[in-house]
Order: sequence, then C-alpha cells, then structure tokens
Amino acid sequence: MTAKTSNNKQKAVVKTTASTGERPVDRYFREYEEAHQEKVNQVIHYICIPTLAFSVFGLIWSIPFPHLAFLGVYNGYFNWASFVIAIAIYFYLKLSPIISYFILFILLGFSYGIMELVSWQQAGGPAMWLLCISVFIPSLSALLIGNIREPQYATKGLNIKSLIIAPAYLLNQLLNKLRIKN
Repeated sequence: MTAKTSNNKQKAVVKTTASTGERPVDRYFREYEEAHQEKVNQVIHYICIPTLAFSVFGLIWSIPFPHLAFLGVYNGYFNWASFVIAIAIYFYLKLSPIISYFILFILLGFSYGIMELVSWQQAGGPAMWLLCISVFIPSLSALLIGNIREPQYATKGLNIKSLIIAPAYLLNQLLNKLRIKN
C-alpha cells in the first residue's frame, strides 16, 4: 500500500466520522462492544480487566529504577510506573477528559495498593512482583478463554488495541450507570 492510498483511507475515515458526529472514543467503544457480545465473556472482562491492569502496573513498578540523587526522599516513589501513569493519562485524555481523570484516580489507588504490597514485602511477606504474577496469569488466561467464546475472535484473532480500550470502556459503562456524561 502506498503512502497516498493510506492517506486517502485516513481521510475517508475522518470524513465518515465527521459526517456521523461520532467521536473517536465512541467508535472505539462501539467496536469493543461489538467484539464482546457473549455474556460470560462480559462478566469475565468486568472482573479480569481491573485485576490484569493492577498486576501489569505492579510488574512495571517492580522493574528496577536507577537511583537519582535529585529526587531525594521521593526516590522510591518515582519509577517506571510513573511513566505508565503519564502515558496512560495522556492517551485517555485524548479520548475523554472525564475518563482520564477517573483513570488517574484508579492508578493512584493502584499505586497505594502496590506501595502496601512493597511494605508487606519489606516486613517479610512475599515478593510484590510474585503476587502480581500470581494475579496476572489467571487474569490473562480467563480473558483469553472468554475471548475465544466470541464469534468475532475466530476471524479477527487477538486485538491488542482492545486491551488498551478495555479499562476506558468499563469505566465508561460505570459512568453511564452513574449518569455521568463523558
């Protein structure tokens, strides 16, 4: 495919989206919902997307970060997960400001939970990364099993974009139930 053909396709998508008045976030949510119609898979997603996100966040947190003297006492609080927070908030802000604010609070809650696990580890408990792995594997396995139940999965296969959209979609569902417009 040439650059000109690709550019024409992008313009056609933008024109279609502009003519229908659909925001990109609405299109992502619609595509996500169309790909996740099976009721059992939906329940699996409501449970496993948050646990998977927490475990991935914890695993990223556990990657060693260099000691930076200028951070002083905050050295242990600034790590690779800090970059994940910044990137996630930027990405979700582009989709929907309200969702990005809620994602920020959720990630801050995850941070608190991870810091508690680190404290437990330092007090002689199990390693934080090990706990995160023990949550990650069953969560990912359940999500994959749930997705296999979907008819579209057989034709389209694994869609990484849906893993990125899934937390925002679930949060959007909650906001709709609370009648908060995003």
